[in-house]
Amino acid sequence: MKKLLLIALCAVGISFSASAQYDPAVRFGIKAGANLSNVNGNDLSLGSGGNAFNFKDNSDRTLGFVGGVFFRFGRNFYVQPEFLLSQKGAKFNFDNSVNDNKVDVRFSNLDVPVLFGVRIAKFFRINAGPMASYRLSSNGKLGDSFEEATNTNSKAEFNNRLAFGYQAGVGVDFGRLSLDVRYEGNFNDIVKINYDNATTAAQFGKKSNLFQATLGFSIF
Repeated sequence: MKKLLLIALCAVGISFSASAQYDPAVRFGIKAGANLSNVNGNDLSLGSGGNAFNFKDNSDRTLGFVGGVFFRFGRNFYVQPEFLLSQKGAKFNFDNSVNDNKVDVRFSNLDVPVLFGVRIAKFFRINAGPMASYRLSSNGKLGDSFEEATNTNSKAEFNNRLAFGYQAGVGVDFGRLSLDVRYEGNFNDIVKINYDNATTAAQFGKKSNLFQATLGFSIF
């Protein structure tokens, strides 16, 4: 029994030692984690006969899943493109002059960040770079809320499926494992809503932001 335990401990030690020495110039791996997101919108009046549509409070953040694959090219200085499925959203408190509505809006996106980074002390990383985000789907609650505010049966048209932004953050590597924490922001509106019978549109939101934490594993 003692010999089996000793062999097991030696095997674990060898595995950790090999993992710590793992440092290829090119990595490919998988990653998964969580988003804490928030989206801001603009207050507007919906024209003659329409109700004011005001955002009273959207300070609460929405929890969502993020996961996908990553590549890393380089060691001390590196480029890291990623392909991620990302759930984002916000919790809005609307006042449309008729009643108050609390809406939990959620989007599913395909995110493609390209990060440029530098590694410090072999384990610690700092990185930042641009990101393209394509909206795949939404839960429809945002359009339903605007439809109610306009007192009409016309459906909203969602534009701006493609948004551009940036990510910046820090990471830690230990062998094949990596932990990343990032902040994400937008350069353009992530959603624009137009109505068939309305002359105004609502935009959401250049001030959108997201905190993201992921755990990655390098396959090779």
